[in-house]
Amino acid sequence: MAKLYICAVDGSKVADRAAACAVNLAKSSGAKLTFLNINIIPTRFKRTYFWDATLVDASDIQSHRQFGAAAKVAKAAKFTGYDCIIASGSNVADAIVSYVKKHKADHLIMGTATTNELTRLFLGSVATAVVSHAECPVTIVK
Repeated sequence: MAKLYICAVDGSKVADRAAACAVNLAKSSGAKLTFLNINIIPTRFKRTYFWDATLVDASDIQSHRQFGAAAKVAKAAKFTGYDCIIASGSNVADAIVSYVKKHKADHLIMGTATTNELTRLFLGSVATAVVSHAECPVTIVK
């Protein structure tokens, strides 16, 4: 069974670099690669059964744009063993860790833009939280 690598993408430049790293790692090891985008659902909306179709459509369009650069990197490397998945949650780090655990990923690749300790202390860092809780190896790309 092929290994599964997951690369979290959000449309940022650092996520694009992480996608390039993930493609290289997956291609060289023969792993399947999933580009993962997290659709944020605010906690206050989790208990409602009513959704605004315009917001749902806008979210879907945004997610597909965020996959665009990652897919472009994979195609340029002639790597076809990838797919794009949208997961949702109210906390990005928790959603990534949950998806990785549920799908028994062998490796997670993601980017981080946090550049100084003070920013990380006050704002937190998705990458820091993911590294702390992931049950598989994590590669962080800057």
